[in-house]
Amino acid sequence: MTNPKYLLVGSIEAYTGKSATILGMADRLLQAGVDLAYGKPLGTCFSDDTDTDEDVQFLPQLLGLSADRVRGPLVALRPHTVRSRLQGKDTTDYGRSLVESMAVTDADVVLLEGPGTLDEGCAFGLALPQMAATLDAKVVLVVRDREAFTVDPLLCAREQLGDRLLGAVINDIPPVALDEMKGVIQPFLEERGIPILALMPSSPILRGISVAELVRQLKADILCCDDRQDLMVETLQIGAMSVNAAVKYFSGARNMAVVTGGDRYDIQLAALEASTHCLILTGRLKPLPKVLDRAREMEIPVLSVDLNTLETVEIIDSSFGQVRLQEPIKVECVKQMTAEYFDVDRLRALLSQ
Repeated sequence: MTNPKYLLVGSIEAYTGKSATILGMADRLLQAGVDLAYGKPLGTCFSDDTDTDEDVQFLPQLLGLSADRVRGPLVALRPHTVRSRLQGKDTTDYGRSLVESMAVTDADVVLLEGPGTLDEGCAFGLALPQMAATLDAKVVLVVRDREAFTVDPLLCAREQLGDRLLGAVINDIPPVALDEMKGVIQPFLEERGIPILALMPSSPILRGISVAELVRQLKADILCCDDRQDLMVETLQIGAMSVNAAVKYFSGARNMAVVTGGDRYDIQLAALEASTHCLILTGRLKPLPKVLDRAREMEIPVLSVDLNTLETVEIIDSSFGQVRLQEPIKVECVKQMTAEYFDVDRLRALLSQ
């Protein structure tokens, strides 16, 4: 039996690419011969009314981990579980449960997915700093690039975590900002005891969303090209102007989803001649046969939704930038980018100290 090292991967704010970073990091560690286990003490990612965490469903499967190498959540962070805790109905000592349940004594490293912020789960004793102290774990923080404002949250996190902060990964860096990140921000953070394990450039693939995911989130009907749900949407355009303006408007975008009224046949046809990967019709109005015929020729899925334009746009817009690991193209992109930009040797060296 060995004493495994615990590595907590957390973030300072939601939607920083934490799960994708864990996937890429774990993939690199496994390739380096590290005997790895995975756990997520606090359930936070749900797709329906159940308390099943999506990450615990998909990450181990993508990594090929056996069941004895996986530890599911101790508690699902849902309104009813929080209410039970606040009312004194749930008196579980989750610190003790954490030590007992997350033990994988024959693994080299137990990689634990932390909450989306530093304070999430605090009422249960499962906030990231609490878990790090309980398990004597090291911490890697994943942050999204905010230009110069990337620095302050990491410095504050360093104050809270102290020497438990092993390093940071900075995601979604625009290409024009990479030089400044390497020449100014990284050295500044390194001098203050925050090793930068990866500077990850932004990726249209990772920021995009598949047609299949749009169908799911919009509860849409697919009017044609059901077999093209794997297409990735990178931008969102709204067709609510004259057709002449729309042609010019669409020409500047690529791999887009166009949201327009079901009765705007001129806009629909204009969208089908542009770089459109999905046409979304609001109001449940049936399009003209020639629109569907042209969509089939161009192999562009057409969706119909029972929502107005504003509601549709809000749902789609909130989905951009969230890396859903169920999409194979994103999984492959994550692995390739991590192999190129993540310093796994430095991570292993820091872990061994």
